[in-house]
Amino acid sequence: MTGSAASFDGVAGRYDAARPSYPREAVDWLVPQDARTVVDVGAGTGKFTRLLQRPGRTVIAVEPSAGMRAELAALLPGALAHEGSGESIPLPDASADAVTFAQAWHWVDPPSASVEVARVLRKGGTLGLLWNLRDERVEWMRELGAAMRADGDHYRGDTQDPAVEEPFGEPERQFVEWVQPATRASILDTVRSRSYFDLLAEDEQRSTLDAVVAVLRRHPESDGPAIVMPYVTASFRYVRP
Repeated sequence: MTGSAASFDGVAGRYDAARPSYPREAVDWLVPQDARTVVDVGAGTGKFTRLLQRPGRTVIAVEPSAGMRAELAALLPGALAHEGSGESIPLPDASADAVTFAQAWHWVDPPSASVEVARVLRKGGTLGLLWNLRDERVEWMRELGAAMRADGDHYRGDTQDPAVEEPFGEPERQFVEWVQPATRASILDTVRSRSYFDLLAEDEQRSTLDAVVAVLRRHPESDGPAIVMPYVTASFRYVRP
């Protein structure tokens, strides 16, 4: 995860506003209600971290990107946030009841991160992974993904389990369908918030945004003052033996 951290520094300022949140149903399913210490790894600007907060619970954010941590500190004053990654979590052994990765596990080295999470978790603790996926069973969302040059964060009716290794076994799975209100401007901001976009040449950035606008114009239901973006949140819950 650390090798990818710098790619998010340039988009940290617009990431939180542009990216969708997560449905409460998925959050409550992923993390046991009685979890007292929860570590959110790859926390970014704290978009998922804030949903984990509740009375009597300590939530610790771990994030490798300095830019993202600065944004998190501004948005969540007083939040516990540390530099670290899935392969290097700066916490003692057996100190957490749950560890979560929201939109972040695909950045880790699975063998190393699996061992590191198991180290930090207490016996019987929970590893929770989730992703917001564009519902590309809907035609215009499929075209939108291609125009965005996005790959991997889509749902087409069949989703493979994440690569999680020993000591964790098979996960429990949950898929929540929901919709995100959007506008053309907010969709374009979402494209700009992606880590790869900041690395494109200026002409490639412009052509990518033009392609997205062209998709929206081709589909009347996806171009207007109130666009409905269909998502599926895929969640995977593992128990430390």
